[in-house]
Amino acid sequence: MTSAKVTDEKATGAPEEGYERGLGSRQVQMIAIGGAIGVGLFMGAGANIAKAGPSIILMYALAGVVIFFIMRALGELLLYRPVSGSFAEYAREFLGPFFGFVTGWTYWLMWVVTGMAELTAAAIYIHFWFPEIPQWVSALVFLVVLFGVNLISVKIFGEVEFWFSMIKVTAIIGMIVIGLGVLTLGFSDAGDTATVSNLWSHDGFFPNGIGSSLMTLQGVMFAYLAVELVGVTAGESENPEKTLPKAINTLPWRIIVFYVGALLVILSVVKWTEFSAGESPFVHAFGKIGIPLAAGIVNFVVLTAALSSCNSGMYSTGRMLRDLAANSEAPQAFGKLNSRKTPAVGITVSVALMGIGVVLNYVVPEKAFTYVTSVATAAGIWTWMMILVSHIRYRAAVDAGRLRASSFPAPGGALFSWVALLFLIGVTFMIAYDKDARICLYVAAGWAVALGVGWAVLKSRNPQIAARAGDEPELEKVG
Repeated sequence: MTSAKVTDEKATGAPEEGYERGLGSRQVQMIAIGGAIGVGLFMGAGANIAKAGPSIILMYALAGVVIFFIMRALGELLLYRPVSGSFAEYAREFLGPFFGFVTGWTYWLMWVVTGMAELTAAAIYIHFWFPEIPQWVSALVFLVVLFGVNLISVKIFGEVEFWFSMIKVTAIIGMIVIGLGVLTLGFSDAGDTATVSNLWSHDGFFPNGIGSSLMTLQGVMFAYLAVELVGVTAGESENPEKTLPKAINTLPWRIIVFYVGALLVILSVVKWTEFSAGESPFVHAFGKIGIPLAAGIVNFVVLTAALSSCNSGMYSTGRMLRDLAANSEAPQAFGKLNSRKTPAVGITVSVALMGIGVVLNYVVPEKAFTYVTSVATAAGIWTWMMILVSHIRYRAAVDAGRLRASSFPAPGGALFSWVALLFLIGVTFMIAYDKDARICLYVAAGWAVALGVGWAVLKSRNPQIAARAGDEPELEKVG
């Protein structure tokens, strides 16, 4: 299937990919919620609060608006053609084979390195209760268990992810309810100092200046990584036309409640100057309120967040490798499904690489975590950019009458996609300006060179790829 031709299959819906449509509405909804709540919120928010003060609430809200634009753009594409390899497929169709190749492998890399970090992090969280267990043992157990979950069936994956997400949601809602109780009733050790005025009475809402607040956007965007995972479920959702729009449309409420709402309450109960990098703001706030076993409760929640991320990583890597194989951009073995309709070979190879990461993170210094998260951030921004550019070109084709309109059009059409794209470019410049975060751009440059070499080799060995690479995407012909 060349990019220059829009087949009837593309015009009428998704092709039959061979997957089992085993993800129900309940599971897709919670996968979408879980994708918006991760370790970036539970642990990473502490460093962002220390840099931006109460204005971090505005940064999460601003980034949340952009994420909603991205997800509505993705939603329009998904309802135009719901396929499991969504990001890579849309880049391939609207930008050309090379961009599909780059996007597929980059998203795969994002989840492999994220899985490396999350497995090691989960093992560290286990040390909180069982310091005598070697870190590598815990990491290996988690790796094997989650591997089995993903290999058995998509229904098992969906059910495990449902409960992981439920734990995270319950923890945040519990924190909000308890915090509101402290603010209105004044109970607990924090009752005497808890007040909404904490949001502006300690050097103002922007205590370190607007510039310092804007510089936190790179860390804030990292917290939203994986929100696009709902797009990967398109090929295995029981009723994508119904479940995907619902999951995407509830995103603003999830952001308002879980990010803006939780931070509003936390920063009202505890003044921002008490938070610091390397400490979970939830642990600190629970401790300040005087809740017994606060650290243990949050440690359990963060453990489930790490395992949820790793579980999602194993799921998405197998699907992305299968999409690449279907387009002759990866070994054909990755395209095979086992008897349970899961891409077992792709999952197995990805899990093996995650296992190598566990070993590496065990023996190298803590800097390895910085490098891993930097790679994930760069890969995530690239993926979001490809969604937006694909959406812009799709809308151009629809306006020209070359493609059918989606049943789930994004508000504002291509305009909001342009706004989100410019925002992401701005965040990239902020990353380049920050000496600590700049490492991810170096890694991105190296990865780009590797992909360029890989594409050149692929074209030289595969005449079909070379022929496709010579085709223009359909939208090149749209005036």
